[in-house]
Amino acid sequence: MTVSDSITIVDVAVAVIVQDDGRFLLASRPKGKPYAGYWEFPGGKIEPGETPLHALNRELQEELGMQLLKAEPWITRHFKYAHAEVRLHFFRVTQWQGNPIAREAQQLVWQHPQNITVSPMLPANSPVLRALSLPPVYAITQASQIGAKVAVQQIRQALERGLRLIQIRERAMNGAALRAFAKIVIELAHKSGAQVLVNGDITLSYELGADGIHLTASQLMSLSERPDIKYGWCGASCHNREELYQAALLGIDFAVLGPVLPTLSHVNVVPLGWRRFTDLISSCPIPVYALGGVQPDDLQNAREMGAHGVAMIRGIEHL
Repeated sequence: MTVSDSITIVDVAVAVIVQDDGRFLLASRPKGKPYAGYWEFPGGKIEPGETPLHALNRELQEELGMQLLKAEPWITRHFKYAHAEVRLHFFRVTQWQGNPIAREAQQLVWQHPQNITVSPMLPANSPVLRALSLPPVYAITQASQIGAKVAVQQIRQALERGLRLIQIRERAMNGAALRAFAKIVIELAHKSGAQVLVNGDITLSYELGADGIHLTASQLMSLSERPDIKYGWCGASCHNREELYQAALLGIDFAVLGPVLPTLSHVNVVPLGWRRFTDLISSCPIPVYALGGVQPDDLQNAREMGAHGVAMIRGIEHL
């Protein structure tokens, strides 16, 4: 038996209880527990014979007096504390019955991802706060196919309807045309409080004042460390388990995985399908968007399958 074989990993079900306005519930750890006074997402240990979802429902009843009505699998994170090594199964809880009551002498507080007012957070939970800032829809531009004027008009209308994350991906555009188009998109987005990532070009992203970089799969697999983007987003395109593993290993903020469904942009590629998509992301520690053939109407299904949301090239006009 190796040292790693002898380590007992504690499986924990964790609830990210989210209100319609984006606020989520945090609880302080009571006296007598490790890290007493630290803030965390509610949840608890998965007992033998329990599924993570059953454990989550039990813990919410025991700790908060809440009845779970709807929960979506999200991410799974591993963390090693001094006293234990844990595997945290995060669920986004969107429907419940009963107001949360502190049944274990803990404090409770509702927080917003852009305005965290309590500290310290449990170290294992801190990266989750950043992930919660990611919106559910990730739009990818297609100006090369439909024309810059039409693309800008579609983006403007989508921003008015709530779009908050855009990737500029225009491989067929030359440098001057790309810069002109990207500047317009970034200006429109920032006026609406949205963020823009540039596909594949870190230098251009900095030059244009974008909010981060989106790596191609080949770029992702060629790297030995995360690009030096201290404050912006770093996303990556993935198509298989190996690429998802690499993205997580490098600390990439999120991934897109696909194609999930048949798509015009990859007519010769066999789509993953929802079952395979779910299998690939089932233990992923970073948020994953479903990409390829998906439309805004697929968002709820994607989230029930474990996706953070949907990424789309076509369909932005239907947001």
